[in-house]
Amino acid sequence: MIENDFIPLSYKYEKEQGRVQWKAPSNIALVKYWGKKQNQIPANASVSFTLDECRTITSVEFAKLDKVTNEFSFDLLFEGKSREDFKPKIETFFKRIEKYIPFLKSYHFSINTSNTFPHSSGIASSASGMAALSLCLMDIEKQMVSEMDLDFFYKKASFLARLGSGSACRSIKGNLVQWGEHNDIIGSTNLYGIPYPYPVSEVFKSFQDTILLVHKGQKSVSSTVGHNLMHNHPFGQKRFEQAHDNLIRLRSIFAQGNLDDFIEVVESEALTLHAMMMTSIPYFILMKPNTLNIIEKIWEFRRDSKKHLCFTLDAGANVHLLYPNNEKREVNKFIKEELIAYCENGQYICDQIGFGAKKM
Repeated sequence: MIENDFIPLSYKYEKEQGRVQWKAPSNIALVKYWGKKQNQIPANASVSFTLDECRTITSVEFAKLDKVTNEFSFDLLFEGKSREDFKPKIETFFKRIEKYIPFLKSYHFSINTSNTFPHSSGIASSASGMAALSLCLMDIEKQMVSEMDLDFFYKKASFLARLGSGSACRSIKGNLVQWGEHNDIIGSTNLYGIPYPYPVSEVFKSFQDTILLVHKGQKSVSSTVGHNLMHNHPFGQKRFEQAHDNLIRLRSIFAQGNLDDFIEVVESEALTLHAMMMTSIPYFILMKPNTLNIIEKIWEFRRDSKKHLCFTLDAGANVHLLYPNNEKREVNKFIKEELIAYCENGQYICDQIGFGAKKM
C-alpha cells in the first residue's frame, strides 16, 4: 500500500455525535529503531513484543460542529484531570493526519485517556496512547463509510499511530510486530506495523516481561531529540546494518525457539541503543547506576542458574526482564530477593506478551 491509499474519497454517512472507546497495549522492541527520517519513517526496521497489562484506555466523544473552522476543537482529560500540557502533542498529531482523517475539523472531540501503569514510569505511554487514539478515530471513520474490511482498518490505524509516535504503529496488533522495510521480510513497510509473518516457537508466545522501575522521573533527553542525533552519527550506518542483520538472525531463532541466541541478540540490541546515545554529538547517558547493577546481577544469575533470563532497555533507565513462562517461579524469586533493592521505592510491574488492541 501507499500513503494515498489511506485518503478517503468520500464519506457515505454523517454522524451527528457518538462515543467510542479502545484499549491499546505498550510494546517493547527487541530489535530497536533509533533514528528516523521525515514523516516518522524509521532509519531501520524493528520488531517488538506486544505487552498485555501495560496499556492505555482512551474514549472519544464526538459532536458535529455547527460550523467548520480552521482550528481543531478538542479537550483532553488524562486520568480524569484536564491536562493542557498534553494538548500540543495532540494538536501536532491532528495536523499530521488531517489529510487522512478529513473530518477532524468538523467535530468537537472530548478525549479521555488513562494508563494502567504509572505515567513517566519508563513504559512507552506514547506508543499505547497514540495507538488507542488512532483506533478511536478509525472507529469513527468506519461508521461513516459503507464498508471497511478489518485488514484495512488495522493497517490504517497503525499508519495513523505512527504519525503520532513511531513505535505506536507496533501497538495495534500482537504478539510479535515488525515495522520498517526489510528486503527479507514479506510485506514489510515503513508505513505501518505488520504481524510478524514467519513461524514463531510456542516458547515465545507466553514470554514474560517484568519492568524494573529504576527511575520514574522525566528523561534528561527526549526520544525525539535522541532520534535526531542519529543524523550524521559516526556509527549510524553500521548500526542500521546491525539491526538489519539481527532481524535476519531472529527469523531462525523465533522458528527454532533458540533461547540462548535470542538472549544474545536482545541484550546486544539494548546495549547498542545506549551506545548510540553515548557516542552522539551531543552525547548523553540515560542509564542510571542501578541499571548497571541490575544488568550485572542478571548475568550472574544466568551464569549460576542456567535460566534464560535476559534484559532489554528502552530509551531510559528502567530494565525489562524477559524470560520464558516455564521459568517464572525461579525468576520471580530472584527479582524479590535480589533486584527490587535497585528499584525506585521497590516498584516493578509484572507483564507478559499480549495480542493487541481491543474495542471496549
